[in-house]
Amino acid sequence: VQLQASGGGLVQAGGSLRLSCAASARTVNLYTMNWFRQAPGKEREFVATIGLSGGSIWYTDSVKGRFTISRDSAKNTVFLQMSSLKPEDTAVYYCAAGPVKNPIYWGQGTLVTVSS
Repeated sequence: VQLQASGGGLVQAGGSLRLSCAASARTVNLYTMNWFRQAPGKEREFVATIGLSGGSIWYTDSVKGRFTISRDSAKNTVFLQMSSLKPEDTAVYYCAAGPVKNPIYWGQGTLVTVSS
């Protein structure tokens, strides 16, 4: 299984970005898909998860109402739409496949930088 995250970049506070996670095989159809992030000097933290059927969607409190996770099974891709971005959202964002508490597969990460 390979996961390829993309879509990161530099954006001003209040702006938006859409992250994509392209998966190999039928990964998106077989696993719960997740987004995590790791800010400089901090531990990696959970951001969002989406269950197999597209239900069971959960977010960490700090991104609720601003981020939206979705999946396109036909394209084997998971998305993270990020709006109203804040400087504290600056981090490397990783997609991961598997149980949210212990994902099995990880992508390489994409850097999101939010300037104030």
